[in-house]
Amino acid sequence: MQGSERMKNRWFMWLLGTLCIIGVTLFIASFMQTSENSLLCSITRARQQLTGPTTSMQLRAILHYATSQIVPQQSLSEITVTFDVLQALNRPANFLVFGLGHDSLMWAGLNAGGTTLFLEEDPKWVQTVLKDAPFLRAHTVHYRTQLREADQLLSSYRSEPACSPATATLRGNERCKLALQNLPDEVYSTEWDLIMIDAPKGYFAEAPGRMAAIFSAAVMARDRKGSGVTHVFLHDVDRKVEKVYAEEFLCRKQLVKGVGRLWHFEIPPRANHSRDDARFC
Repeated sequence: MQGSERMKNRWFMWLLGTLCIIGVTLFIASFMQTSENSLLCSITRARQQLTGPTTSMQLRAILHYATSQIVPQQSLSEITVTFDVLQALNRPANFLVFGLGHDSLMWAGLNAGGTTLFLEEDPKWVQTVLKDAPFLRAHTVHYRTQLREADQLLSSYRSEPACSPATATLRGNERCKLALQNLPDEVYSTEWDLIMIDAPKGYFAEAPGRMAAIFSAAVMARDRKGSGVTHVFLHDVDRKVEKVYAEEFLCRKQLVKGVGRLWHFEIPPRANHSRDDARFC
């Protein structure tokens, strides 16, 4: 019990320090103006930054975790993998997260000024979370798969042209059961810098499983038009389906880091792949 409490305190102090550093950096940056600007103008801009939506989200995160007995599902070392990528980008990012939970406010706070969107399969849970955190952005997703179908879907997708890595799309793709074909337009039209897969449920036969989320993340990453790679993070890789599907669609050669139960992939756009490939990996 004492060990658990120490871990919670350690995690909170890390998050508190991280968010505070971001806030202080924004404050200091407001004073780094040319000599033509007065101190009064700098103070005014600092106040605007500190009371704007960016810092407001960070302060909400600090308040939430300071008063909550529930900590995020991922460990501190696992969270740090994604945090390091956000820091390295050095700009607001487009961050798509499969799953809405106790860590959602943290992800939104760490991606200050960026777009963080959550996809969740349980509409009642979405209402519960947004009731306490209405400033989070989340959509409900309907999955066409069940975990017990994982082996069959993996063995049959190659015979379906609509699932082909050279031509696969998501929007309206009814023929490929692994494609998330009915997501909000925003998901399809945005180029995501980071995709976190920590949902849907995948621990009982009737659960949706993460097969479609993994496949769809691979398609979105490969369809990237801009420069750079898409960072894909997959949690619970100690489970068979997550591990097998990651190796099939996200590719071992693109795995750059593994910590605890989290794998981090860097997936280049389709232009860097052979369009004649019959397989993703």
